[in-house]
Amino acid sequence: MQDVNLLAKHYLLASDFDQTLSFNDSGIVLSELIGVAGFPETIQGLSRTHMVQQGGELAYLLRHDPQFRCVRREHLIEAGKHIRLKNNIRLLFDLLQQIEGHRFSFYVVSAAPQEVIQSALEGIIPVHHIYGSRFQYHPETGEIQSIVNVTAGYGKVATLDRLRESLSISRDRIVYVGDGSSDVHVMLHVNRLDGLTIAVSENKYLTQIARRTVLSDDALAVLVPILEEIVGWNSARIHAFFESHGFVLQEWDKVRTDMLTIVRAPAPTGDHFASADESILS
Repeated sequence: MQDVNLLAKHYLLASDFDQTLSFNDSGIVLSELIGVAGFPETIQGLSRTHMVQQGGELAYLLRHDPQFRCVRREHLIEAGKHIRLKNNIRLLFDLLQQIEGHRFSFYVVSAAPQEVIQSALEGIIPVHHIYGSRFQYHPETGEIQSIVNVTAGYGKVATLDRLRESLSISRDRIVYVGDGSSDVHVMLHVNRLDGLTIAVSENKYLTQIARRTVLSDDALAVLVPILEEIVGWNSARIHAFFESHGFVLQEWDKVRTDMLTIVRAPAPTGDHFASADESILS
């Protein structure tokens, strides 16, 4: 008799961490912990110069900024303990295994330092399912000596491809969940492979690319587009699935957001009217 699990359609579900599974940005939490002010402004300055790949700004600062030279592995672990997580991440991980005929391998792929993510998700997501930015530390001082890997931009694309190959998953069975501009490259890549991309914020660059956008304080919300787009359930069956696990979809508003910028047109010149009149007369 064949193993039912082997007959299930296997999918790779990868999620960003900062403001996707959490409400906090790792860099802000870490800078507050070590007493460094003005972190958002510093990040904006780096972004404007395009000197650092978007999403990799914190890794750059940890290695090169004198204000962050004091940071050691233990600071990253402590910062993780101060991250405020979205509700029900562990339950999301569990429920993904209970969808009949489908099997989901859930991984976290983020530019946040790996130690921060592992500390924040300790006891929730297995350590070997977490891919973040990694550093090499000085064996004596503990100072960050070099950057081993930054999982941002194209780094996320490369990590996702390696995971897909190691799991022997077909190209169109990838789901990626993200929140910001640093997820644009990976979402374009997943879309090109005919996978499913889900935005969990109203970032104007991301919502134009993601196939679905879902806004909620609860991590379970990403199940809705997965159950609709991949599993093929209708709204009634999705409601029943949530209720069978003790939840009610109290508000589920499907809306389309049109983003418009409207400015007053410049007043036409006299020459414009003259040429128009001449055109009519001719």
